[in-house]
Amino acid sequence: MSIATATANIDTIAIGGFDGMHIGHQHLFDALGSQGAIVVIETGYANITPGREREHYTHYPLYYYPLEEIRHLDGTAFIAMLCRQFPRLHKIVVGYDFHFGKDRRYSFQDLRTLFHAEVVVVDEVSVGNDSVHSHKIRAKLELGDIKGANTFLGHNYTIKGRVVTGQGLGAKALVPTLNLHVNAFLLPMQGVYATLSRLDDEVHYHPSVTFIGHRISTDGSFAVETHVLDEHEVAATKVAVSFVGFIRANRKFESLAALKTAIEHDIEHSQKLLEHLCL
Repeated sequence: MSIATATANIDTIAIGGFDGMHIGHQHLFDALGSQGAIVVIETGYANITPGREREHYTHYPLYYYPLEEIRHLDGTAFIAMLCRQFPRLHKIVVGYDFHFGKDRRYSFQDLRTLFHAEVVVVDEVSVGNDSVHSHKIRAKLELGDIKGANTFLGHNYTIKGRVVTGQGLGAKALVPTLNLHVNAFLLPMQGVYATLSRLDDEVHYHPSVTFIGHRISTDGSFAVETHVLDEHEVAATKVAVSFVGFIRANRKFESLAALKTAIEHDIEHSQKLLEHLCL
């Protein structure tokens, strides 16, 4: 939703970067009422839920403010901009570590001084004494810690890509896969994962096993490829891949036969991890 189309009925906003739309962010959204909205300060660095991907994880409308267009504003000008955009605004919700204005010099304490209405500051959200932050989710994904990342997110980490032509080896000698070109999303550590894959605009997800990394046992090229477990022939133009569990790291096999055996074990492992899920 563009800033220009903001409705006059919105009376409460939550402000932040909101990459990941994780459980900490959801605590902010819980403080919004029926006429609430989410203001996203778009830094350009979001890669867990880039762009409008955030809209899949909330029912509230989102309004995007590119950081480059507002970073010059001081605190007073920033609040004035919000009040012009949302003329009925009487409550702002932010996190305890929220900063705004030129050079990020203003904190929630300044917000309470500058905004002459209610300011709600949501405390740090932790899981097992570990505070939830987007940068920690990124770190977990880069280590292949899918369980940890999903716990912090409150949902399965999901990437989206368009189907491209692969090396053609899978369907002939190994297993058929959908090869994906993924842009904007952070890719987890190279390896094999138990996943759920949604093809094109289907509503349901298919159990799948997904490989990310360099094909060091064959042509050496980098690939993101998904094998759908419950379909013999799969055709799609775009795929959403939802990560459920880590199976193994990427490694080199000395023959196609050894690689095929490993893939068969990967499939069995994935089936066990996914069998309890209702698709």
